[in-house]
Amino acid sequence: MLNIFIQHTSAGITLNENADPSVRFDFETIFDKLIPEDDPDYIHIFEGSDDIPAHIKSSLIGYSITIPIKNERLALGTWQGIYLGEFRDNASERRLVCTLYY
Repeated sequence: MLNIFIQHTSAGITLNENADPSVRFDFETIFDKLIPEDDPDYIHIFEGSDDIPAHIKSSLIGYSITIPIKNERLALGTWQGIYLGEFRDNASERRLVCTLYY
């Protein structure tokens, strides 16, 4: 098993379809409609208008995934890919902790 953990509260990691790049664009479109920037009800905006929307999106996507390994390869489904969801407009570097269990 491989566990991938992202050490941030404004980015997330998940699995989804990776064959068609339009899926990633649709994800972004839907997230931005559901959790828009510049909502006047937001209080946590210290780091900008994308601050609290990024935290909410990160919580919805999640902070870790675990993938089985079979025959020394990630046992992903045919169409699956690993998504690192970046939810800040101008994020700094991101760090992942990858742990291999065997």
